[in-house]
Amino acid sequence: MAGHFNMAPTLDDIEAMAKAAFGEIPADLRQHVTNLTITVQDFAEDDVLEEMGIESPFELLGLYQGVDMVRRSISDPVQETERVFLYRRALLDVWCEGEDSLPDIVRHVLIHEIGHHFGYSDADMEAIEDAY
Repeated sequence: MAGHFNMAPTLDDIEAMAKAAFGEIPADLRQHVTNLTITVQDFAEDDVLEEMGIESPFELLGLYQGVDMVRRSISDPVQETERVFLYRRALLDVWCEGEDSLPDIVRHVLIHEIGHHFGYSDADMEAIEDAY
């Protein structure tokens, strides 16, 4: 997807960018993320924002929902589908304010949320990004 739009990218446009970005994740990592659903919404639900202590829905770009690999056990019941939520309006807001392309922003947020699947904290992922 070229990233040039005459109108604001739709939920489907963001989902297509996310699926393309997921396909670029190295196979040795992607193989551990087999039960993942990517869901794109305009904003996070109010109860999610409240639970996280977030006042403005523009502050949350994405969210991982599931049991990370660190806390998972073989004896656990069958796992529910893991989900990454991407929030279109917040992503578009960042895109309009910055220099990065929208596909790059979507890729960054998707990889960040998948990092939670592996048990990485936000601080862990920031340290990894700073190292590169």
